[in-house]
Amino acid sequence: MGMMTNYEAYKKRKRTPKLYGFETFCDPGCPIFFNGPFRENIRLFLRECGEIEGFNVGEMPIWSTLLVHQNNGAVVPLYIIEEIVDKNSSSPFCDHCRCTGWSHHFVSKRRYHFIIPIDEEWNKPLSARAFDFHTHLLHGLVHCNGYGHLLCINGLEGGSKYLCGREIMDLWDRICNALRTRQISVEDTSKKRSMDLRLLYGIAYGHSWYGRWGYKFSIGSFGVTLMNYEAAIGILSSLNMDEIVKNFGNVRHRGKHIKQVIEGYRQASDTHLLTIRDLVRFMLSLKTEANVQIKTILEAVVPPKPAAKVTKRRKSPLKEGPEQYKQFSTFAIEMESRWPARRLLYAAEVIIDALKEKKGGMSRQEVRDAARLCIGDTGLLDFVIKSINNHIVGDYLVRRTVNHSTKVLQFTAQQINWDTFAEQDEEETASTFTPAATSNSPGVDVYCDLEYLYEHIVEHYPKSGLVELAIQVLLDSKHFVKEWPFTDEDEQLRFICQVLPTPEELKTMLTRPLAPGELLVLPPYATIGELKMGAENAFRDTYCIMEQFEAREVAGMNDIDDDEVVFGNMESGEHIWVCGSGMDLENELKYEGGAENWRVDCTCGAKDDDGERMVSCDLCEVWQHTRCIGIEEKETVPPLFLCLSCSSSLMEPLPDYRMGMEPLSDYRLGTVG
Repeated sequence: MGMMTNYEAYKKRKRTPKLYGFETFCDPGCPIFFNGPFRENIRLFLRECGEIEGFNVGEMPIWSTLLVHQNNGAVVPLYIIEEIVDKNSSSPFCDHCRCTGWSHHFVSKRRYHFIIPIDEEWNKPLSARAFDFHTHLLHGLVHCNGYGHLLCINGLEGGSKYLCGREIMDLWDRICNALRTRQISVEDTSKKRSMDLRLLYGIAYGHSWYGRWGYKFSIGSFGVTLMNYEAAIGILSSLNMDEIVKNFGNVRHRGKHIKQVIEGYRQASDTHLLTIRDLVRFMLSLKTEANVQIKTILEAVVPPKPAAKVTKRRKSPLKEGPEQYKQFSTFAIEMESRWPARRLLYAAEVIIDALKEKKGGMSRQEVRDAARLCIGDTGLLDFVIKSINNHIVGDYLVRRTVNHSTKVLQFTAQQINWDTFAEQDEEETASTFTPAATSNSPGVDVYCDLEYLYEHIVEHYPKSGLVELAIQVLLDSKHFVKEWPFTDEDEQLRFICQVLPTPEELKTMLTRPLAPGELLVLPPYATIGELKMGAENAFRDTYCIMEQFEAREVAGMNDIDDDEVVFGNMESGEHIWVCGSGMDLENELKYEGGAENWRVDCTCGAKDDDGERMVSCDLCEVWQHTRCIGIEEKETVPPLFLCLSCSSSLMEPLPDYRMGMEPLSDYRLGTVG
């Protein structure tokens, strides 16, 4: 009965609360059919399905609808808040539109927020800061022109006891379908444990988690295009499992466990798992089964190993002396550097390859020059070269000693004989390997196995700059959009109507691409005059700069009287242009992207704001990504910044006398001998 407390509170009101089934709400005809454009459908929805609340958020009216979950009996409140946008609004522009590539849309006069709060807030009024929370089970925002944004979805992992993410997403999709939204965007930064879902699902299914509901790649950060995105998915999803096992064969401990996990799931599958896409997709399909069943399947093909006897080994000559040797992978994971662990490991492996080719040892500058053939980031190389001494990379120990004849410090890579090399102490081993790696057999927790493969294969794939680049492309692809196509499915007349600006307006006032047109729905025998009146009312009702708009004529219909019917003069479903006057182009609330006309021209190819951190040149005022010009995320932007073009025009580039140099104190001479 505790689940019905919010329903009991509603029953105390004068009006009987309306209850709808959570699983069927907004199915076709449930509760009603919506045939108009979104701006009209939302008003009908609030009138027929919502009940006005006795509280508000920032003086904005709130409606609520109660949804009953069939399986667990939960009564879920869905709140709809109407936000009026005008010159007095605290946030009249839309950052979400700007980051989605919709900066050129005209500012809409109303926004509608759809919110399901977290379980604990179901019996309480919404907070005055409800728009700022990212903990809601659902928060969607739709402008009155039908374009909107899914801001957050939080199911069981987000703290709900009753609703999973898939159920909430199904509900949101039905609402958007029923109300006839036009396009909805989502920024996908969701994670499952430590795994980025857009990367995991991209490998397994070729799209993000939201792709099952029709959300597709829209705009990438750092200049990533649809072609880049599709190519990256192709590279990662086609990695051959036999090649993966082979490439990790020389990686002690880790390679052995990776092979065990892969072979276990391959044998448990009814079909042959050729690629990493096949493997990840199979593991994701298993996650819905009981863990006991999965464990039984896999233990049949990979039985648990008996506990190994602890035996003492002869101490390796390599361990004699005061020096301690550690795995470089441990160092890379634990070190809080500005480079991710996979970049550090890749650089270390490149250095090992260079040292193996020249067996007599290499000076620091020789190592640096050889590694630069594969890695252009000199800062990364300098950091790894400085840190790699007395560390183990794969099957090689890196030593830095003084050459007796030349008296110069040089690096060598010494291959390790693991039969005689002493085991690392327990504390270091625990910090090097994850719990999944130390478990006796895979299958105890499918997500644990998946997380292990994600970390050690996807994030730390050995010696492959192409794989690393493909991973970065998928991580830089966050913005996805679902579009509902314009259809002409009934007897009503439907048009996409757009204002035709004058040449002068295009030249002086409309400085961005034209905004999308408005959907008009008219009776079957509407006249040309009614068409013009419908267009005029639609634009006035929707956009801040159109409050005084007057439609004079329909382009191409100049010689037709207003009393003539539309039918026979134009086809339903056409895109039409309306000429008129009264657009307030001096209004500050013109574009959703704001009044400022930023100019973005980054070296990555980006020409528009994508939501990533940027800095503008203090001379030309062109914006560029901080990441693309070498400023790390944690670094402070310098108070004075000149782009490469402006700095080159002002002065000749100075030689970098620090290149290749390190403070003498950074060298720790090893034992000579």
